Amino acid sequence: MSISAIHPAQVLLGAQSGALALPVCDHYSGVEDRMRKSLALQAQMTQEFGRCVFDVTLDCEDGAAVGQEKAHAQLVASLAKNAAPGARVAARVHAADHAALAEDIATIAGEAGDRLCHIMVPKVESVDDIDQVDRLLQRATDTPVPLHALIESPQAVHRAFEIAADPRVQSISFGLMDFVSAHGGAIPSSAMGVQGQFTHPLVLRAKLEIAAACHAYGKVPSHCVVTEFKNPDAMEQAARRAYGELGYTRMWSIHPAQIRPILQAFAPTQSQVDEAARIVRAAADAQWAPISVDGVLHDRASYRYFWQILERAAQTGCPLPGTVREWL
Repeated sequence: MSISAIHPAQVLLGAQSGALALPVCDHYSGVEDRMRKSLALQAQMTQEFGRCVFDVTLDCEDGAAVGQEKAHAQLVASLAKNAAPGARVAARVHAADHAALAEDIATIAGEAGDRLCHIMVPKVESVDDIDQVDRLLQRATDTPVPLHALIESPQAVHRAFEIAADPRVQSISFGLMDFVSAHGGAIPSSAMGVQGQFTHPLVLRAKLEIAAACHAYGKVPSHCVVTEFKNPDAMEQAARRAYGELGYTRMWSIHPAQIRPILQAFAPTQSQVDEAARIVRAAADAQWAPISVDGVLHDRASYRYFWQILERAAQTGCPLPGTVREWL
């Protein structure tokens, strides 16, 4: 087999790039009616785009009423188990120090472990919390279930690189509200808003630390929610800043109206897609040796960048030129 016939990911993706690709949007629902509607919307948009373009995370932590944790976990397990073929369904369980965690894992992973794309673990403080959830998972199911960690405190931010280094962790998310609240009033409430969260130095520092940790270990940094869910323009602007300024490649949605703005913000432009396709196709035809395109030298470092543009185009449902469609 010639090297040009090998899939570009095999040639280009190595230690210096993130090999893990996840949908750019992670949509959260915790109320039964909304969870069902979210799964129906996912199936509808999968048909529209030809692939699953966002995850649905069924929420136990904020979705379960006090005293009803067991019933809620059973509902989540049932919804995950009966989701449409090809669905990407996850569950956010209770935190490591919550009494309901063990039952969450036993019920959801035990009944629907083979249908889960991941489990979101909230309020992760250290790798010890990942160890605890992993032990519970191993008791509940033989199916490996990736873990996503939600970092929500200054100490957890300090340990972001250790958490990102753990092979069981696929992605780290930033918990904005709890992070601000953990500072005893030293950060104003405006830092929770769509504008303030991109300007307050401590919040920015935390976001950058998480993004850097994830990229260092090939994991996916997932940006926090925007609570102004009735303003799609603000949502798209925040998503563009999360990706373009802070290095996030994924973002939370808490309302269906936020999903498409996130997809639009994280999607490359058609001109970027066309340029990337032209360069990657020419590189493959040249056996991945250095080439000149429009008087500019390209080699594997830039090929990797343009390949990742094409991957992001596929993740966000962009039209792909026929010259590269076979790879994606």
